Amino acid sequence: MKKALESVVAKGGGKSAYIEGYRIGGKTGTAQKVKDGTYMVGNYIMSFMAIVPSNDPKAVLYLAIDNPKNTALLSSYTTTPIARRILLDIIDALKIEKQDNGLEKDLEWSDIPTHKIPNVVGKTVEEAKKKLKDFTIEYTGTGNKVISQSPPSGERLEEGGTIRLLLE
Repeated sequence: MKKALESVVAKGGGKSAYIEGYRIGGKTGTAQKVKDGTYMVGNYIMSFMAIVPSNDPKAVLYLAIDNPKNTALLSSYTTTPIARRILLDIIDALKIEKQDNGLEKDLEWSDIPTHKIPNVVGKTVEEAKKKLKDFTIEYTGTGNKVISQSPPSGERLEEGGTIRLLLE
């Protein structure tokens, strides 16, 4: 069940709640409201339930919006961006650590791809350029050997993001 919930966030309707490096599980919900035994027209409850981390839950979030206005009638557009902001606060408050073994998010047309940053410390400038072809590089120093990099290797960064290299 936890794997299925993680799949909703990485690959399904909960993608707006995805947080790089954290295993988030969730499920969206859209319920048409009833009054006097009859479904109400255009009156819904949009919801999203999430667990973090999905493989060993430390927190559960349930978010419901009663009769949202001026939005698509899909919880994936209404609740998940709000849930993501709350989940970031939960991760920070509970000091939940990043994990490497979560599901990768299926990208949508508006998403900027991310790439894992390789280690270029000890490489020449030319070797570093080849390994960092997906990123923008800023240099400090005038040498030909990389002695430090930021962000560090192993982190993920958006394509075109800036990596700073300190040269000898």
